[in-house]
Amino acid sequence: MIGTQIRSFHAVALHGGYTAAAKAENVSQPTLSAQVKDLEERYGLELFHRVGRGVKLSLAGQELFALTSKLQHQMDEIDALLSAFVGLQKGSLRIAAVGPFHATDLIAAFKTRYPMVDVSVAFGNSQLSFERLIAYEADVGLIAEVNDDPRVTTLPYRQHEVVVFVNETHPFYHRESISLTELAGQRVIRREKGSTTRMAVEKVLLERGIEIDVVLDIGSREGVWKAVEQGLGMGFVADFEYIPHPRMKVVHIDDATIRTRYFIAFLSERKDARLIKAFSEISLGTLQQGTR
Repeated sequence: MIGTQIRSFHAVALHGGYTAAAKAENVSQPTLSAQVKDLEERYGLELFHRVGRGVKLSLAGQELFALTSKLQHQMDEIDALLSAFVGLQKGSLRIAAVGPFHATDLIAAFKTRYPMVDVSVAFGNSQLSFERLIAYEADVGLIAEVNDDPRVTTLPYRQHEVVVFVNETHPFYHRESISLTELAGQRVIRREKGSTTRMAVEKVLLERGIEIDVVLDIGSREGVWKAVEQGLGMGFVADFEYIPHPRMKVVHIDDATIRTRYFIAFLSERKDARLIKAFSEISLGTLQQGTR
């Protein structure tokens, strides 16, 4: 019985409420509610705070959810292990990625090898993707530079030059390259905090004592792209992410090296999980093919 109660608690915590959990688990809401209530009464504590029609985890509930998340991953790994004996014909892999450019290539290669494995992707900047790994919300991360953390193993994947891009009305539009000092005072559309491109650019500018005029912070590449297209300022992007546009152009910085590095990342405790190993092997194999 305790196992059923724990599963019911995990479902409610995962889906943020009884109604969504009941729908996802294909059980009645009263059944879930009764099982969670029995669990709370068994230990004499409150796992959820009721907030309107939703619920919020109590302190005890937060700590229990961290454990049940690990338990769920272990169950997934058991399924993946058994599936491996029939050639990884089933299972699911959740990916947290900084953008679609690397992710789609790797997913295509992975799905070619393992077509029956379900793959889902959540996009966000490096910090958000890293946090999804830590929170057991993702199995693998495709991230850029982050702080060292013993909980996470990272494998170098690729590195790319950061370039400036401007629209046709900008004075730099007819230039092939500029010096770093020419960025001083320029109007810039900047990515949000946590963006690796932003951190790489700001690090070099700080080292050189160069100040730019930030006119707008936007939390997506697409948002920066549209703002630059509208002439609000210039933007920075990793070279491989730039998509040719008839009214915009890339301009290289010729006297400074600004690069972003990309990594395959996963929880160190899960390094032997079959799907994670399979994805990592395909990722590194794709890299080797691309450097031939």
